[in-house]
Amino acid sequence: MNNVDDHEKTENASLELRNLKVISALGRGAKGVVFLVRTEDIELLALKTILRASIERKNNANKKSGYKRIWLERDVLSSFQHPLLPKLKGVLSTEKIVGYALDYCPGGDLNSLRKKQTEKMFSDDTIRFYAVELVLALEHLHGSGIVYRDLKPENVMIQENGHIMLIDFDLSTKLSPKTPETRQIKTANPPKLYEQTALKSKKKNWFFLLNKCCNSEISPDDSVHSARLTPYSEFDCIDKSNSFVGTEEYLAPEIILGNGHDFSVDWWCLGVVLYEMLYGTTPFRGSNRKETYYRILSKAPDLIGEATPLRDLIKKLLEKDPKQRISLDEIKGHNFFKSVDWDFVVHLPRPPFIPVPSDIADQAENREIDIESFVEGVFEVEEEEDDGRCKNNSQANHGDELMKANHGDELMNIKTKGCGLKEYLDNPNFFVF
Repeated sequence: MNNVDDHEKTENASLELRNLKVISALGRGAKGVVFLVRTEDIELLALKTILRASIERKNNANKKSGYKRIWLERDVLSSFQHPLLPKLKGVLSTEKIVGYALDYCPGGDLNSLRKKQTEKMFSDDTIRFYAVELVLALEHLHGSGIVYRDLKPENVMIQENGHIMLIDFDLSTKLSPKTPETRQIKTANPPKLYEQTALKSKKKNWFFLLNKCCNSEISPDDSVHSARLTPYSEFDCIDKSNSFVGTEEYLAPEIILGNGHDFSVDWWCLGVVLYEMLYGTTPFRGSNRKETYYRILSKAPDLIGEATPLRDLIKKLLEKDPKQRISLDEIKGHNFFKSVDWDFVVHLPRPPFIPVPSDIADQAENREIDIESFVEGVFEVEEEEDDGRCKNNSQANHGDELMKANHGDELMNIKTKGCGLKEYLDNPNFFVF
């Protein structure tokens, strides 16, 4: 196979396109397109595919580096044995695409489920259930040394049994496993991140950093090398990541500041997700990327309403200083979870929402979908528009409106060799994640 990294040799089952029945295209992300497929054994799988040419065009200096992230995600997925995390069902490799198959979740994602609620928000009891499962999933990841780094409702799927499943690990990284011995000792009154910045009159560096961030793509291969605005040498962990990575409205302050980050960024993201489930919007969204980053670094979350355990938990999760942010043990012992049986939750037979059985397996398109042509069509447009343009990583929160606004005219003109790309992009159920 051309341009294949040695990591592609894997013990995972190999999938052949000719043995898969493509039922529909489910959606697309920054790096791939996901299809619902049926195997010869009548098993439904979500097949994530990535175009080789797209990887290699962006990594001309070292084509293998483009595959590194794919194989890292594959290795992470193949290690999972947890009811709230996906299992790698097989690896796909052709001359044009690479990818892998995972369990299919018929309930859609948490963001879609929230929007179906009467007021586009969840009740406290429903939030508690999903929060518990998110904590358990993150606890397992951290215990395995994995920092997730992209927790958002679009990456939380609902399984057939109503329990959640975290997906999309291409922004994850591995650090030393989280253990009680590595936890930092909190000081009584440490300086706040932004307060230190303000006291030291770092406004020039501040706006330089924001401009640098706003004019660069958020990706796992980018690092922020600007001056450390808030030095924490006495608190720094030995093992940290400096990659500037994540989804704009969910980024933790320490990622924006470039001081290095560890497992605590996931607890910040959890706070953003809980806030969004409670209020129907993220807490720091600005009119543009620069304003969003400014709000993340300087503004307290607006926790409207009476004081409740949930609002208190969100406040503690959205602590800007990662060394003062609430820890795993404190989260599980928080008053919001006082009645929770942590060992029983994943076995709960009646979660808040259980997907209605569907006959989707029998709804394969009349026309044959050519996966390779379909993916080529999507990324042909993507490559044309990527040149000189900063991607909006919060587009997942705007879905089809941004898709049409950014790509409408060009997508209508793509030659898709009969694979039905235009129809899918026009379909509101085809999501951008």
